[in-house]
Amino acid sequence: MERELDFEKPIAEMEKAVEKLKNISTENKGDFSAQLLELEKKLIEQKKEIYENLTPWQTVQVARHPKRPVIWDYINNIFTNFVQLHGDRCYGDDHALIGGFALLGQQKVMLIGQNKGKNVEENIDRNFGMAKPEGYRKALRLMRLAETFNVPIVTLVDTAGAYPGLDAEERGQAEAIARNLTEMAKIQVPIISVITGEGGSGGALGIGVGDVVMMLSHSVYSVISPEGCASILWRDASFSSRAAEALKITAKSLLEFGIIDEIIPEPPGGAHTDPLKTSIEVKDAILRQIKKLTSLSTSKLLSKRFEKYSAMGKFNK
Repeated sequence: MERELDFEKPIAEMEKAVEKLKNISTENKGDFSAQLLELEKKLIEQKKEIYENLTPWQTVQVARHPKRPVIWDYINNIFTNFVQLHGDRCYGDDHALIGGFALLGQQKVMLIGQNKGKNVEENIDRNFGMAKPEGYRKALRLMRLAETFNVPIVTLVDTAGAYPGLDAEERGQAEAIARNLTEMAKIQVPIISVITGEGGSGGALGIGVGDVVMMLSHSVYSVISPEGCASILWRDASFSSRAAEALKITAKSLLEFGIIDEIIPEPPGGAHTDPLKTSIEVKDAILRQIKKLTSLSTSKLLSKRFEKYSAMGKFNK
């Protein structure tokens, strides 16, 4: 399998060795089962060692991996009866952000998420998952619909940020995101947010005000991209790795700061190596949290949500 990341080269070399030994075995040139078992064991150990010690900048690269699962992978793997709903009833239908009713196991949910693609054509059509105001207004419309039918909301966050183009600004990008933040604070059904790849700035927050916020272990969540931060602070994007370290954008750091509530583990080698296993982990985590949240009264749910976000940014002297 071709790999795009430099730090994965040792893994790629060992995978080639495993594949070569498998081919020799299938050609009946000898019994290498013992050697193959040992080599596969070493491969798993190497994956664990590398991925458990990623730098923040390497984690950013994994979060952006071109083969990383996108929302349609999760829809196909763990959701059923997905009924996609379109449009913001104001301007248009933003392909960068999708949503609709679905079943997660036996649980009815309103699923909303950024819609990245897997190739150039898909990404152009979906604007690389960077939503415009009509996308955030569509998301809010669907959240209110979920509230009407008393259905929990699940948001899958994966965007570099909201689209910063002139047309988006003309149609009120900042206002649309700000309104979502205000309204999500008052939505009277549980909201579970999962950062599956990149959680970039206000683009992520526009659908990320959850009662519970979880992150896949190699995803990132930040107020600005490392490149953007480096360009502002050092006037040089080559300082991106240093910026990633300073921003504390990894799941581990954000859990320590109380910004997120849970880390969902990825398979050794990252989510892109086993999208189905990753999807099942996400499903289990979401259903567990829905069970907890649906046991709360509406007043208690809103009270805990308010307390959660009010506590962010506090520090002890």
